[in-house]
Amino acid sequence: MKTLLALALACAPAFAAITGTVINGTTGQPQSGITVSLMRMGQAGPEPAGDVKADAQGKFKLDQPVQGPTLVRATVDGVTYNKVLVPGTPSENITLEIYNSSKQPGESKVSKHMILLEPTGQEVVVNEAYIVSNTGKTAWNDPADGTLHFFLPAGAQGKVQVGATPPGGQPLPQTAQKTNEKDVYKINFAMRPGDTRVDLTYSVPYKEGATYAGKVVSKDDNTYLIVPNGVTLKGDNLGDLGAEPRTQAHIYGLKGNEYEVQLTGSVSTRNSEASTDSAGNQDGSPPIQQIMPRLYTNVRVILPLALGILALGFVLLYRAPVKETNERGRR
Repeated sequence: MKTLLALALACAPAFAAITGTVINGTTGQPQSGITVSLMRMGQAGPEPAGDVKADAQGKFKLDQPVQGPTLVRATVDGVTYNKVLVPGTPSENITLEIYNSSKQPGESKVSKHMILLEPTGQEVVVNEAYIVSNTGKTAWNDPADGTLHFFLPAGAQGKVQVGATPPGGQPLPQTAQKTNEKDVYKINFAMRPGDTRVDLTYSVPYKEGATYAGKVVSKDDNTYLIVPNGVTLKGDNLGDLGAEPRTQAHIYGLKGNEYEVQLTGSVSTRNSEASTDSAGNQDGSPPIQQIMPRLYTNVRVILPLALGILALGFVLLYRAPVKETNERGRR
């Protein structure tokens, strides 16, 4: 009996605390004085599981094992940074990277803006995707003026779904706020170094062949208008980039900041969903799979149920509110 007990204890996984270092990505140095928190999924949803302050060398230790979907997080200058920990992967000597923040855009800009127009019956469903690229080392965070402004047609009646996905993170729902400019809205989402994706979904009344007008207020590097197979788009200031090979969705490059187009034809909901499943083009035009908002498209059920539950857990953890209690240390 003693032998069996000894073998069982030897085979049992050792308790592993979560250890690591907070690194300031702006300075490249360890960051002291940052409160590091642990979040995990409980029966009632995301639950805090402890917190600790990083020491003078930026090191921290959380005396908790990784059990199910787990996040290590820190909030600095109003921006929350997360490190996902998956059971079975190392939880020791991890790096939690944070950045200094600025109200100025710095190196942040909209590198791609894709607008998918899908007429269905008496309305047009519009899905917009912005890729905001921040090539600098400082997060852009401007709670007062917002970090992304966008045009919302009056026909949408102020109704829009917004989601934002930080670099390497999960999509998070956002709230659109009115600005002082007519039909222009903003979101307040920190643009960290790397690529942040912002997705919009809205619909407007439409009659086939009528003029649909829009404008770009985000100073894009590249803006594309896309229509699914079976829909024809006509208008000025458009460069024809051809059809995406697999779905035959047609892509146009917008020349300028405004457009007036006419749409003929329509797509069914089934065809609309199919347009999201495609690879990219060899000519550099945007892949159709990147157009539809990842928050609102249907997810294929070929993924194992366990992975789906795990992903749901991560999304809920990311959405959990965080109170900023950090006292900044010396940089």
